[in-house]
Amino acid sequence: MNDILAMVTSVINTPMIIVAAFAGTAWGIIGCAMPGISPSIAMALLLPFTYGADPAAAVVLLASTYLGAEYGGSIPAILIRTPGTNSAAATVIDGYAMKEQGKAGEALGISLYSTLLGAIFGVALLLTLTQPLAKVALAFQPQSYVGLGILGLSVIASCSEGSLLKGLMAGVLGLMIATVGTDPVTGINRFTFDDAELLSGIPPILVMVGIYAITNLFEQASMPAWRQTTSNDASLKMPGPLMRARLRVSQAIGCVIGFIEGLTPGGGGAISAFISYNEARRWSKHPEEFGKGSPEGIAAPEASNGAVSATALIPMLGLGIPGSNSAAVLLGGFLIHGMTPGPLLFTKHYDIVMGFFAGKVVSLFALVILGYIVLRPCIWLVNRPKHYLMAMILALVLSGVYAIHNSLFHVGLALAFGVLGYALKYFRIPVLPMILGVVLGFMVESNYRRALVLSDGDHMIFLEDPIAVGLLVISAGFLIYSLIRHFRDMATQKAAA
Repeated sequence: MNDILAMVTSVINTPMIIVAAFAGTAWGIIGCAMPGISPSIAMALLLPFTYGADPAAAVVLLASTYLGAEYGGSIPAILIRTPGTNSAAATVIDGYAMKEQGKAGEALGISLYSTLLGAIFGVALLLTLTQPLAKVALAFQPQSYVGLGILGLSVIASCSEGSLLKGLMAGVLGLMIATVGTDPVTGINRFTFDDAELLSGIPPILVMVGIYAITNLFEQASMPAWRQTTSNDASLKMPGPLMRARLRVSQAIGCVIGFIEGLTPGGGGAISAFISYNEARRWSKHPEEFGKGSPEGIAAPEASNGAVSATALIPMLGLGIPGSNSAAVLLGGFLIHGMTPGPLLFTKHYDIVMGFFAGKVVSLFALVILGYIVLRPCIWLVNRPKHYLMAMILALVLSGVYAIHNSLFHVGLALAFGVLGYALKYFRIPVLPMILGVVLGFMVESNYRRALVLSDGDHMIFLEDPIAVGLLVISAGFLIYSLIRHFRDMATQKAAA
């Protein structure tokens, strides 16, 4: 009850939370209605503009963008057979088939309704599970944080996209970037090349904006323009009682799988969407309709996407471990305002966390309202010449980066990371492991050094702390499982060849 009152008080005392929730949801829908702009990219575009904003409103803006993006990606998936986000790829199968049958408005309504139900389910779990998880972690010592950081880095094995070696390479590259700046214990300058701009290190925000936003612009510039649609497709029709009854099983499947995948490091919306689609077909009374315009084929993946947009934040807030690209960008938003997600977040920044939770609830209402309002602007945007849109977004990104510290050097760094991200994509090296290395590198190094100072250099301190031992064992389990899966996949591919 006290937490509910605190959430209500946060909304009353900080009306900017409501504004941020609506603005983030609107940008998520509109931004991801343009094919190629994923939720993480839409969030990264906003990161520079959160400087100087109220901390609660800033993180609400980013989290609401995540939710809006999950619905926004389904709009081009249904209308022009081009998923706006990776997680909307499963929606294309039956969404576009319904559009071809003249049921575009109904398909969009099912998408919005299912995303909303999944988000409500996910937010309920976010509110109930995050704080208990954080309370368990209050007993953390420096060596415990090292174990936590290594657990976060062990996620690299799950996020390697089929190549464990490439994932490890990207993770090591991220750790190298995290060492630039001043040594956290001795104060010695490292890899600064006598440049004062690098004394404080490379801000993770520049890495994220470059890797996600600018890299995507480079990729889009080399791709053909997406298809066109008409304003006649802009009528949204919510499902009636009979349709809602038919969709219950598929939506429940999507919610449960979205919850599980949201908690799983490296899971992500695309995986859960396709798993939900397959399971919905398995349990459907009309499996023959899938692929030909089945409403259940839209409801299951969209409910999963809505659930993931909230449940993926549980390990990020409770433990400080981002398991997806979008959660990593949101983690960067917290760090920008001096808040470190994890064990102490609820004690040091309780009011801000309650404001964040309140904003997530407000964003649910925003999704319903804006789902109707911004559909026509989304269609108008999709029909604009692609090169104009890309140029506008690039200008927005660079002006935002410059506004952080009025530094052209930072603009150059963001562009450099954009080029690096493009090279990583070209060689099919996953970028999330690198982001994890950048975000978690300083935490692991600084706490590792502090623990050794406390123990006079004795590494047994890491085995004397039960929390550290437990986290290291879990990390080893993650790594062993990933290795087994990696070699099993290699054997399967060899046998198939």
